[in-house]
Amino acid sequence: MENQIDQNQLNIELSEEIAEGTYSNLAIITHSSAEFIIDFIRMMPGVPKAKVKSRIILTPQHAKRLLAAISDNVRKYEDANGKIKLEEQAFPMNFGGPTAQA
Repeated sequence: MENQIDQNQLNIELSEEIAEGTYSNLAIITHSSAEFIIDFIRMMPGVPKAKVKSRIILTPQHAKRLLAAISDNVRKYEDANGKIKLEEQAFPMNFGGPTAQA
């Protein structure tokens, strides 16, 4: 039984640089028939140009799993801390690319 448990464990390595994280306050999501692309962007007040800080490419199956995992975690967060209030965003969502939802 112990051997079976060891085979199901995944050893994940997290470098110090990645562990620091990257701040993002906007995500642009686009997709094709084969993949979902999530661009994480940092917008700064008064600066007309925003930079993509990270791009994640997922299969449709992994995108759906990510959606379920985020939904579950938001529910758990709200159960512990109260509802998350969404504010109207004053910046354009279309940066010249395809229209997407964030």
